[in-house]
Amino acid sequence: MTETLLSELLDLALEAARRAGELLRDGRPADLGVAATKSSPIDIVTEMDIAAEKLITGFLGERRPDDGFLGEEGASTAGTSGVRWVIDPLDGTVNYLYGLPTWAVSIAAERDGERVVGVVEAPMRRETYHAVLGNGAYTGDKPLQCRPAPPLDQALVSTGFNYVASVRSHQADVAQRLIPRLRDIRRSGSAAVDLCDVAAGRLDGYYERGLSPWDLAAGDLIAREAGALTGGRPGSRADGDLTVAASPGVFEPLQTLLEEFGAWHD
Repeated sequence: MTETLLSELLDLALEAARRAGELLRDGRPADLGVAATKSSPIDIVTEMDIAAEKLITGFLGERRPDDGFLGEEGASTAGTSGVRWVIDPLDGTVNYLYGLPTWAVSIAAERDGERVVGVVEAPMRRETYHAVLGNGAYTGDKPLQCRPAPPLDQALVSTGFNYVASVRSHQADVAQRLIPRLRDIRRSGSAAVDLCDVAAGRLDGYYERGLSPWDLAAGDLIAREAGALTGGRPGSRADGDLTVAASPGVFEPLQTLLEEFGAWHD
């Protein structure tokens, strides 16, 4: 890819994420309610998720009409340019519904199936994380760098839980076995924010089962460009079975334990 095209894609992703973040932050209704549910009655969509995705796809589609889209709230077109936008318009919907600050807009650009640009806008933090493949990761103009790896028993690790009760029960069992091996464990409610926190050195590691492509596309690139390792089961890329991101030195022992504990299955 040319530097010109990468710069264009990054600029468009930054602007689309900024606009969607402002809409979500400033336009949140006082009586915000649930517009729909997905995998279970507690896996929700709000009217603002839908509005933010329409804003993003409209903005990007006007400027690059031949690109494809994959969005959490239904955007799905193949496109003809070789570029596809992978969009989570509101990652952390339950946090947003309850007025908690940990939520984000996540936009990634892929070229011929490879992630090349990632942007995560976290309006309530007043932070924008971004990365271009091979060019590092940043928040604003500040380079991001994952933490030096501590021993696993001194690592702070985050995770997330599925909204289907039977799946979540197994995930709780895995976490219960893992906690004694770590400094502590966190649960933020936003995969995109967790991945960026690994990139920014605020976490030593993160893992979760059940993510969709839009949950991890931008954050995975940002974490890797900040020096973290990412993957799934040993030898596999991060995917819906398992996503792991951590500082080098934490990644392998964490991934090994997750494999032993069966974190990759329900």
